[in-house]
Amino acid sequence: MIKTELLKDHLTLLFVGFNPSPTSARTGWNYSGPNNRFYRILAEAGLTNRLFQPSENRLLFDEYNYGFTNLVARPTPRASDVTTAEYRKGAEQLRQTLLRYQPKFTCFVGKGVYQQFVRKQKIEWGFQSYAIEGIHTAFFVGPGTSGLVRMKLQEQVDIYRILALRMKNAR
Repeated sequence: MIKTELLKDHLTLLFVGFNPSPTSARTGWNYSGPNNRFYRILAEAGLTNRLFQPSENRLLFDEYNYGFTNLVARPTPRASDVTTAEYRKGAEQLRQTLLRYQPKFTCFVGKGVYQQFVRKQKIEWGFQSYAIEGIHTAFFVGPGTSGLVRMKLQEQVDIYRILALRMKNAR
């Protein structure tokens, strides 16, 4: 298994997923499933200036200052394969990661990821008012990008465009 986490101090944007897919764990490339729309959504929403391939995720880290982590490190075919205990442990580890690295923006890729982090059921898309003492990041919830998500691509792009615009205005 290859590590998929890319972290450094003061990231512009940290993407948080449920856990790595078997494909991502094998390659080390985040969101690398054949039907995952992550990189297409980033490009169309204006978070990148071109369409990147999963094998180029290191360029997002180096050139855009975008990082990657997951709530749970163990790869599984489906997020539903992760246990409640793993999510609870992962939520605490994520708090420590956010405290340590202090990203400017933190994007949860899927409502379920954020729900597991904050232990709330009712979540809306977009920026969240949730705050953690000592952590100075803007929390954003975007749709999952897996091909299993039953949302139209344009709807996903429109939600992520909100993040892109706020980031652009924050420069």
